[in-house]
Amino acid sequence: MKSRIFMYLFIFSVLLIIFQYVNSKNIIDKYEKDIRTYKTTIEDNQKKIDSLDELNFELSYFNIDRNQDAIDYFEAQGYDTDELIPAIKEGLYKMNDYTGEEHPIVPFVSLTGTKLVINKVRILNHKWIVANFTDGEYWGEIFVTYEIDANNDLKYKLVEYFMYPKI
Repeated sequence: MKSRIFMYLFIFSVLLIIFQYVNSKNIIDKYEKDIRTYKTTIEDNQKKIDSLDELNFELSYFNIDRNQDAIDYFEAQGYDTDELIPAIKEGLYKMNDYTGEEHPIVPFVSLTGTKLVINKVRILNHKWIVANFTDGEYWGEIFVTYEIDANNDLKYKLVEYFMYPKI
């Protein structure tokens, strides 16, 4: 009888060990799969970040903030670019405060009866600006040159313009 009990105990122990082994193996396999998934996700996210960094660089390439030659040009003339660049933008935005139907620099009249306003301004370098305008329904863009005269006044000159057709 004792030998049977030992045999049953031995079989039970072997079954318990096999159960523990299989269970532990499944847990380890799941962790390894999760780690591979997380590594893949991290690699994918890093690729997306790299792609966004490259896109951001491309989008900001024609921007005075990244154009050291343009900044050096202004600094060589004694201007503080931290004050000048916002003043250049503000000069165009101030043109939105006009009376009558004609905008001071946009060569169109509103087709909706509301005022044309300049929405977004991008200073490309120390001479050129691109801006968009709208009357709320119609949109267009202008290409403007600018300079600072002897009296330190900003002078804007419209070079090219267009309005998108309404589709």
